[in-house]
Amino acid sequence: MTTLTRLAATIDARKGADPDSSWTAKLLAKGPEKCAEKFGEEAVEAIIEAVKGDRERLTSEAADVLYHLLVMLAARDVALEDVLAELERREGVSGLAEKASRS
Repeated sequence: MTTLTRLAATIDARKGADPDSSWTAKLLAKGPEKCAEKFGEEAVEAIIEAVKGDRERLTSEAADVLYHLLVMLAARDVALEDVLAELERREGVSGLAEKASRS
């Protein structure tokens, strides 16, 4: 089990937790829209650090982005395994060809 899969499992376990006892439960209790908004905020912060060139801050913000992505997915009952399966399906396929197949 990878760090990401352990984190996804922890987030999933927090779905029914008391929002006063867990940041994850608090986010999930606010609903999918708030989870998506928080993910967007974290993504922007990562973009800013990437532009600034601060590797340490970018690493930290990237971790926040991954966490909030998993929370957003959990809020909509999308399993990390499903996302990983989609990535696996795309493996070895040219990005250009994959995009063209969606048109």
